Amino acid sequence: MKAVLIPGDGIGREIAQSVKAVSKALDTGIEWLEYEAGAEYAANHGELLQPGLLDEIERCGWALKGPTATPIGKGFRSINVQLRQRFSTYANLRPVRSLPGVPTRFDNVDLVIVRENSEDLYKGIEYMLDENTANGIKLITRGASLRICRFAFDYARRHGRKKVTAVHKANIMKLTDGLFLNCFREVAAEYPEIEADDVIIDALCMKLVQRPEQFDVLVAPNLYGDIISDLCAGLVGGLGFAPSANIGDKVRIYEAVHGSAPDIAGKNLANPSAILMAFAMMLRDLDHGEAAARLTNAIHSLVQEGTTVTADIGGSATTTEFTDALIARL
Repeated sequence: MKAVLIPGDGIGREIAQSVKAVSKALDTGIEWLEYEAGAEYAANHGELLQPGLLDEIERCGWALKGPTATPIGKGFRSINVQLRQRFSTYANLRPVRSLPGVPTRFDNVDLVIVRENSEDLYKGIEYMLDENTANGIKLITRGASLRICRFAFDYARRHGRKKVTAVHKANIMKLTDGLFLNCFREVAAEYPEIEADDVIIDALCMKLVQRPEQFDVLVAPNLYGDIISDLCAGLVGGLGFAPSANIGDKVRIYEAVHGSAPDIAGKNLANPSAILMAFAMMLRDLDHGEAAARLTNAIHSLVQEGTTVTADIGGSATTTEFTDALIARL
């Protein structure tokens, strides 16, 4: 099969090489179609996306993306927002799990964040009421709310998860967040075997940094989902171990959610774990469950051993050395 690979900016090229090497070692049979996107490409070509990229994603239906930057103040729209809106990837899925060998405050985190990807304040509807007053529209619809809540419960059912928690601020935003919460409760009634509850966003943040183990699947509107995704990544060692999938009816785009790390770009120092964990998510969805499990187990055992790991987790290995050591475990 064919899939699009977008290395992106900064360390993207180096970690993309890790993906190709691991994919070959796993004998996945994936033919990678590589396309450029990001600030570096824009600086040389005057546009963010290489021509043909969007058409190729539409043809393949599968893409894996490295970190991309958007030039500030030059009229360019975020690449991530463009891709999500173009392909209606309405669900952002971010599993968060403690890894042995990664020093953190918690060792028992195992939760999944389901973030609505298409509306809320990220719809970008804002304007000036007058020269001193800006207004932004928080758009929440019944259709999108039902869809993301059903996605969360379906995910929980398929993966043996026991509880889904809605994240909201309906005590203050009674119409917008109130609609989201009502839709959640409506969908929850269709899944009687799964526990359903809800939590106000500020209380959730406190509870996550006190006892994250009390949560299983969190489903949230766009803005809250974005915030708690990074918060939860911090519970397990940071964005270096945070994979993500943007899922629509016809297209799935998997990505490492960390930045392009320009300070270490081109130095062969980057940790490729996040994009490889995103690749494992992709493999599972392609029904390559055995290959996904081998890759996931190899990452966990390599990091836990701690001998050949990158500087961000206390080692001195290069990206290439980490990748070679990982392949040796497959």
